[in-house]
Amino acid sequence: MPTFRPSKREGLGFDSGSNGHVLDLETAVKDGVLGGGGVVGIVGGLGEKLDLKKLIEELNLSEVPSVFICPISLETMQDPVTLCTGQTYERSNILKWFNLGHYTCPTTMQELWDDTVTPNRTLYHLIYTWFSQKYVQMKKRSEDAHGRASELVDTLKKVKGQARIQALKELQQVAASHSTARKAVVDEGGVALLSSLLGPFTSYAVGSETIAILVNLSLNSESKMNLMQPAKVSSIIDILNEGSIETKVNCVKLIETLMEGEDFRTEIVSSHSLLVALMRLVRDKKHPNGHLPGLGLLKLICVHKEVRSLIVSVGAIPQLVELLSGLNPECLEIALFILDILSSVPAGRQALKDCSHTIPSMVKLLMRISESCTTYALSILLSICKLSPQECSLIAVDRGVAAKLLLVIQSGCSPVLKQQAAELLKLCSLNYSDTIFISKCKLTRTIQ
Repeated sequence: MPTFRPSKREGLGFDSGSNGHVLDLETAVKDGVLGGGGVVGIVGGLGEKLDLKKLIEELNLSEVPSVFICPISLETMQDPVTLCTGQTYERSNILKWFNLGHYTCPTTMQELWDDTVTPNRTLYHLIYTWFSQKYVQMKKRSEDAHGRASELVDTLKKVKGQARIQALKELQQVAASHSTARKAVVDEGGVALLSSLLGPFTSYAVGSETIAILVNLSLNSESKMNLMQPAKVSSIIDILNEGSIETKVNCVKLIETLMEGEDFRTEIVSSHSLLVALMRLVRDKKHPNGHLPGLGLLKLICVHKEVRSLIVSVGAIPQLVELLSGLNPECLEIALFILDILSSVPAGRQALKDCSHTIPSMVKLLMRISESCTTYALSILLSICKLSPQECSLIAVDRGVAAKLLLVIQSGCSPVLKQQAAELLKLCSLNYSDTIFISKCKLTRTIQ
């Protein structure tokens, strides 16, 4: 094997590996590799030297200069080494490549005439300096955001009218972008202050901005109890009914947060106005991004038995059944869960039976999307067929349920699901002679 002789380099530089030119640290800054600005020291003005790995993890940047990226892992290099071909890699990655028996350069596929790996000190310092600079900038922005958030909380204690709205808008923007700003709001008593702005006389402009801030904060038990006062909950629901799609989603998130509290009371969500607003949100075809949050909150509310009959009374069942065909799989599964839960109350079963689209929709969903969807659809079919065996089972069989149930029984589904399928199949067969029912179990139409 020929001996590798490293080329002489002038100054402190590194081979970029692309066009063969050598860059030093000063040139890299001037050419924009470091993103402009003067070079900070290796410590970067941080007071103490931080580990490069920690810098990379804390910053979690989506874009870094391409020369910092290892061609093997496509991740930022922390210990760059250069091969005799001039290509640079992360040390651990290239050593793994060698351990697999490869004696070539992964990028150029040239055979190596020297398997020595040389630490690329210049590139390491360049990477460290770049990340140090970004870290200092991030810290400065965080400190500025913390200070500005404190100022805005103090301002809100003094101003009213349009000045209050403007302060809320700016606080919302700062809090949404910086965790230090959110902490400042909490530390400065901002949660109680914001909560005091919600009530029977809250304007939409003030309420929507206030809620947008609150959903980004960590609320303790005392804060949640304060927000669960009837007048404040009523204000949130009013804003949910009239707000933009972004505001509606924020209202939903805030109510979900309140429901997570230990002191949550069911009467808070036992609101006709709230349920109507949620159904309006999940039916909004112009804004499908509201479907999942709306259905998610409705699912949480359904868990409380006391509210199920009220949900049925606002016409939720026929509306949800009508929506099924247009929902994505995640939303569809939640909607079916809600319908299944509502079938546990007499009014819910009756509403499902009275809806002409229920049986065709449930039969169609069997063995179609997921096992969970099949479970909910089968449970709903079983509930309404038990309610009216002769009428409902005839419709179900005509829609091809028999063959679908046979598929469930023969599949790898859970034993409980297979048992339910067998129970419904037996229930459906009572209206037919054996010969006729067997003919109904042909698979051709069902698979289509």
